[in-house]
Amino acid sequence: MRQEDDTEIGRLMEQIISNGSEDMASVFAGLFDMAMRIEREQFLGAGHYERVNGRRGYANGYKTKKLDTPAGTLALNVPKTAGHLDGCGEPFYPQSLERGRRSSRAVMLAVAEMYVKGVSTRDVEAVMKEFGIDSLSSTQVSRAAKLLDEELEAWRNRELGEIRYLIVDARYEKARLGGVVRDVAVLSAIGIGPDERRRVLGVSCALSEAEIHWRAFLEGLLKRGMHGVQFVVSDDHSGLQAARKAVLGGATWQRCQFHLAQNAIHHAPNLAIRKRIGAELRHVWNALGLATATENLRLLVESYRDKAPNLARWLEDNVPEGLSVFSLPEHHRRRLRTTNPIERGIQQELKRRTRKVRVFPNIESLERLVSAVLVEIDDKWNAASKAYIKWEKQDD
Repeated sequence: MRQEDDTEIGRLMEQIISNGSEDMASVFAGLFDMAMRIEREQFLGAGHYERVNGRRGYANGYKTKKLDTPAGTLALNVPKTAGHLDGCGEPFYPQSLERGRRSSRAVMLAVAEMYVKGVSTRDVEAVMKEFGIDSLSSTQVSRAAKLLDEELEAWRNRELGEIRYLIVDARYEKARLGGVVRDVAVLSAIGIGPDERRRVLGVSCALSEAEIHWRAFLEGLLKRGMHGVQFVVSDDHSGLQAARKAVLGGATWQRCQFHLAQNAIHHAPNLAIRKRIGAELRHVWNALGLATATENLRLLVESYRDKAPNLARWLEDNVPEGLSVFSLPEHHRRRLRTTNPIERGIQQELKRRTRKVRVFPNIESLERLVSAVLVEIDDKWNAASKAYIKWEKQDD
């Protein structure tokens, strides 16, 4: 080691003795500079001002660079070279700086994860400054989330397998498209397979719930290997129903009982009926079997035939779509009678994470955030020790 390097190390040691850990970013920067100078000498095959045969080129000064690391923001002097004599080979780039770039990427991933968890860009910037990283702007914080894209894309396209029960739903978020704020549909699906666990199967952001978008989403699940779907739970959106019939026509469909009850309230002609129709429908839902449920529904329809004929016709035409769940084993019905597993398990969490953003700058940023949230939910579900649905009924 050259005498100059010994002197530099001594200076850095004195700095640590004097300032302790409060000035570690400056110490690390000095060590980085020294390591890069040594790398340049090794690359050139000659020391500073050393005249030897076979050298590969010449030192050519330095360029300044800031690097965000877990130790803070480092102000570095990156050595340059010129006049490569061998006429070939890659230009000089310090390996220590490349490793530092990987460290910087780790910092930016941490920033991205904070953003995904709902921390505002301004708050992320403030937190990172507390750790000595002072070169992050709000724009950089937002861009940091893009580092997650490769991982999230792989998750969205991962291979699926046998899924016996499928629950699908959508919610809306606001995003800018062509400078205009638009409502964007976030389509999502969960499934239960032979392993008795629920899984987040996928997500897609589309401009609406039109059939073309739902169909592309469901076909995408099939292309990724989803098979064996026997039972589908959803609401009655026309685009979704058309897509479901085209893509999963062989599966039994259960219309969400919760949404059915809400729709019944809207069809009730007066306040008195609106107040009691929910309880009357629960009497239908809670029957012990399909025959009893069907009879309870018939009696309910007849009770409104004269005093609320429009409601009676609506009940007769629509409520049977909420009775498909009676075709399932009794111990499965509670889980599959509504879309609550996806409403509570996914939609509420998405709402909690996205409300701070309010309007996304583009669809890509919306898809990034919701995908990251769903990965987190899916990991949590996979780690659960208790089965979500047991295929064989367990004796109490």
